[in-house]
Amino acid sequence: MKKSNVFFTTILLLSSLLVTVNINAQERKGPPQNGERKGPPPGGHNPVQSKTLEEIGGYKIGEAATDFQLKNVDGNTFSLSDIKDAKGYIVVFTCNECPFAKMYEDRLIALHNTYAPRGYPVIAINPNVSETNERESFKAMQKRAEEKQFPFVYLADMGQKISPQYGAVRTPHVFLLDKEKKVQYIGTIDDNARSAQDVKVKYVENAIKALENGEQANPNFTKAIGCPVKNL
Repeated sequence: MKKSNVFFTTILLLSSLLVTVNINAQERKGPPQNGERKGPPPGGHNPVQSKTLEEIGGYKIGEAATDFQLKNVDGNTFSLSDIKDAKGYIVVFTCNECPFAKMYEDRLIALHNTYAPRGYPVIAINPNVSETNERESFKAMQKRAEEKQFPFVYLADMGQKISPQYGAVRTPHVFLLDKEKKVQYIGTIDDNARSAQDVKVKYVENAIKALENGEQANPNFTKAIGCPVKNL
């Protein structure tokens, strides 16, 4: 009789435990069972630029950007003034390892190949370059440029001297300048970071077309989508 009582008591305890586990599993918050997740990716990192231009403190639309001297992956120093007869400059702050920067590499190559012959070259600048970070070191930049066969300059902003002047806070972050180096557009490249095939609005291309027609870009500001520029 004692053995039977122990057996039934054990069964009741196990049943109670299973019910409790099931209830907790149903109440636990998490991603939907169909695998769809709304909002930013795990880890609390939102890829959308959150600060306004005023809060960032960089260049505003219409302001003239100062020229710079930065080391290119070919070992030479580069300045905007090195490009003769430029009609404008597609200055983009990007890096090696940010997933969003990688997603846009082929699109940047296409932008340069299309618009550099028309006087609007891509000027890529890495604000995250650091000799203490293997993946963002100058050698890593050289390797990445060679692997992707970048047709544009890829410059190292050592010590982050240039990115704060522009107000670059994401990778990638684009600043379209006219031939007088006045800022005409600030923001993201297009409206779909994850899929080039599904892009509906090409902000940078539209801004260039407006510039060619003597018009103001509309919009001339969008929120950059990408990884935050690292605090070095």
